[in-house]
Amino acid sequence: MLQHEYGWVRQTRRTLLDFCWKLDPNHFTNKNGFGWQSVRDTLVHIADCYVAWLGSFVLLKTKKPLTPREELHNLSLEQIIARFEQVDSIVNELLEIHGNNLNVLIEREIPWREGSELLSITPRKLLIHTITHEFHHKGQIVAMLRQMGYEPPYTDVLGTED
Repeated sequence: MLQHEYGWVRQTRRTLLDFCWKLDPNHFTNKNGFGWQSVRDTLVHIADCYVAWLGSFVLLKTKKPLTPREELHNLSLEQIIARFEQVDSIVNELLEIHGNNLNVLIEREIPWREGSELLSITPRKLLIHTITHEFHHKGQIVAMLRQMGYEPPYTDVLGTED
């Protein structure tokens, strides 16, 4: 995957994040029974997936990539947007360092798991995983928004500009 294609992912994410400014603050944090429970928590979970698999496993930037659940209630939309800016930096670095070698296996333990077994996987597969993971959870967020009475924006890659 190249920067251009990742730009489509960023456009769809920006569309959703911009829409979140319109939400009643209680709706942003309302527990809905979907996966990660609220729009806020789901957005953080999406970003954490990128930071964990790409930033921690591939780039070895941190051994603690996941936001502790007890810290979720303190996060604002501004902080979540900043977290996605960190995600974009991680993806950019991944593409710069591994862009020509995305199919070279990395074999190591998962840094944030204790006593983890060795995992052998390519940066390409982890990049695709994080992107499909994001779109899966964006679909959940769109469903949450509809249940709360909002008309959410179109967040499919087909709606992006080339």
